[in-house]
Amino acid sequence: MLVCLNMIPASAQSSLQDIERVGALPRETMIKFLLMVNKQGQTRLSKYYEHVDIAKRASLEADVVKGCLSRRKDECSFVEYKDYKLVYRQYAALFIMVGINETENELAIFELVHNFVEVLDKYFSRVSELDIMFNLDKVHIILDEMILNGHIVETNKSRILAPLMVLDKMAES
Repeated sequence: MLVCLNMIPASAQSSLQDIERVGALPRETMIKFLLMVNKQGQTRLSKYYEHVDIAKRASLEADVVKGCLSRRKDECSFVEYKDYKLVYRQYAALFIMVGINETENELAIFELVHNFVEVLDKYFSRVSELDIMFNLDKVHIILDEMILNGHIVETNKSRILAPLMVLDKMAES
């Protein structure tokens, strides 16, 4: 997190520095990546919150997708993979997989994925794989409203959809 101390009053600067020293302001990316793939393993959406080389992304995605798709429905939706913990959920023919660090709460991410799908359902009226493919820009806007730099910043469905509603109104006029 970058904070320009010139713009903060001097009285508040020392408090901010104290908070950073104690560790109340998170510095490490909690959510590393989010993938949405179909049952055939084709990636429909990928969003990375830390730099991963293109060549390594392909390998990472292949391993993660293979690992999650090969699991049985009665197995746990949390998997350890290299330096990540993976949290995944299946919705019809789509799987959403999130790579997180070891300190992130798996259940919170599990619910975040469900919230993401509920927001997509609300916007697209029963979201489908085709909605994702043909409206990728809107899906990214929704995701960007929910997650910023690997941290959850919004979960309220109405506030998440507000920018898209404004864009839709502008497109109509």
